[in-house]
Amino acid sequence: MFRFLVRRLLQTVPVLFVILTATFFMVRFVPGGPFTAEKSVAPEIQRNLEAYYGLNQPLWRQYLDYLGRLAHGDLGPSFKYTNRTVNEIIADKLPVSLELGAEALVIALALGLTAGIVAALRRNTWIDYAASSLAMTGICVPTFVMGPLLVLLFAIQLGWLNASGWYAWPDRLLPALTLGFVYAAYIARLTRGGMLEVLHQDFIRTARAKGASEIRIVFHHALRGALLPVVSFLGPAIAGILTGSFVIETIFQIPGLGREFVNSAFNRDYTLVLGTVILYATLLIALNLAVDIVLVWLNPRLKFE
Repeated sequence: MFRFLVRRLLQTVPVLFVILTATFFMVRFVPGGPFTAEKSVAPEIQRNLEAYYGLNQPLWRQYLDYLGRLAHGDLGPSFKYTNRTVNEIIADKLPVSLELGAEALVIALALGLTAGIVAALRRNTWIDYAASSLAMTGICVPTFVMGPLLVLLFAIQLGWLNASGWYAWPDRLLPALTLGFVYAAYIARLTRGGMLEVLHQDFIRTARAKGASEIRIVFHHALRGALLPVVSFLGPAIAGILTGSFVIETIFQIPGLGREFVNSAFNRDYTLVLGTVILYATLLIALNLAVDIVLVWLNPRLKFE
């Protein structure tokens, strides 16, 4: 396992380098700049701003300077937030996005696993059809449509929950439910398929013949094998939850890092765009590595390769 981890970590270095390089030059080639959206200023002030942030240097020099700062963990100053660094912004906003993602993942697992297990145990009944129909609805309806619909129902019509903000638990429920419902639908379908496959295996029939209870059969014998496709899906699912928070944070006015990433793209805040891209890329690589380890733990027939 140690060799596997070392090899995977070494593979992440060129991946992150390619992502960093591509993002650096792509944002610089986009028309406009971090100061073009401001009201017109005198040419000498414009030159002073560019000199202060090093934008008057050749592009290759700016790239090498950024790599040098990055090697020391410095993501640079923000071009739009005066006297604030990208490190400070990420430290302030990231916990909000992580909390939203964790709550959405809990909702997705709770709804998806429950619906999938019940649908498999009640195969070809109205419960199975209802769960499958609800899962298809979650898959087909995107989050930017689901979010306003939930706001219209629970916040405007019923008045049970708040439509925006991040101050109390009612503020968190709607965005977490919106973000988690789509992935709950996929998890439900994968769980149902995995359970149906495992429940027809010989060792399940042997357990029933020995008089094992249905609860023990489901949770002790069948569920571990049925979770393999779900665990495989969790890598891209968590990636989708992280990237999907961009839309959710914008819809519900949540002060998270995803919303800052969207604003930084519009504001041409080069350093903030680069910092968030590097952070999200690192998180996605680490999460996919964790999923590979969990898969081997659930299925001993797999090897660390």
